[in-house]
Amino acid sequence: MDRLDAMQAFVTVADLKGFAPAARRLGLSPSGVTRLVAALEEHLGARLLQRTTRQVSLTDVGTRYLERVRAILADVEEAENSAQQERTRPSGRLVVSAPFGFGRLHVSPVMSAYLKRYPDVSGELRLSDNIINLVEDGVDLAVRIGHLADSSLVVRQVGEMRRIVVASPAYLKAHGEPKTPEAVVTHQSIRFGLSTDWSFVRDGRKLQVAVNPRFISNSADAAIQYAEQGGGLTRVLAYQAAEGVKRGRLKIVLAKFEEPALPIHIVYPTSRLLSAKVRAFIDLVVEITNWRFG
Repeated sequence: MDRLDAMQAFVTVADLKGFAPAARRLGLSPSGVTRLVAALEEHLGARLLQRTTRQVSLTDVGTRYLERVRAILADVEEAENSAQQERTRPSGRLVVSAPFGFGRLHVSPVMSAYLKRYPDVSGELRLSDNIINLVEDGVDLAVRIGHLADSSLVVRQVGEMRRIVVASPAYLKAHGEPKTPEAVVTHQSIRFGLSTDWSFVRDGRKLQVAVNPRFISNSADAAIQYAEQGGGLTRVLAYQAAEGVKRGRLKIVLAKFEEPALPIHIVYPTSRLLSAKVRAFIDLVVEITNWRFG
């Protein structure tokens, strides 16, 4: 027995004072409605309706039960309507995760525009360079840069990102511009991140060059700042050096040896019954951003 179906059958019989009219209202056979009500009475251990050949009436227990059941069915309908509206109209709380630097510069403006457009949504932007478990951490979607390991997440590519080697014009004037990847070892270098090698591509083949950096930092801002001051070559993601390149404080070198651009993805746990708030955020990213740093 589906208890909600049985409750609805009982309420309809009580309202229409008969099994036959209730069956017509519900699109069921009279015997089907009778079985539902009988199963509900057996479950409760109480008779809800008095049946005669001429009429159906409520027992005392049925009268009291009817009032409570009406409230229960109304709550269920309200909950269903609320859930359906959330699928069609953005509302509720949206939690977005993104890498720290990229999130601060590029995802935060999207979140601001999103909250302005959809006033029924409250937002949270979590910035971290660690890969998190979306389901365990209660995150609706995440922005990730790079190739993704196989997982159950749904993936939508929304951009691409180059890794570039840059240096200040003053440094290149004083030390010359490297023309091949191997020439990097003759220059002062600044390492950002954990990798001790810089990767390049020549004639379709990957080339690894070991660098001996004078300065190492886990902060892209620190590495770029030192490069702008003439500290040497550094290899970073294109968005991290974009302002310096735009202002002429940095120059890109070895561009023809760069690896293929890394994809920028939005990932989320499932595409089945995707909520309107998540779908609207993805659509807004596509609409207002140009995350093609290539």
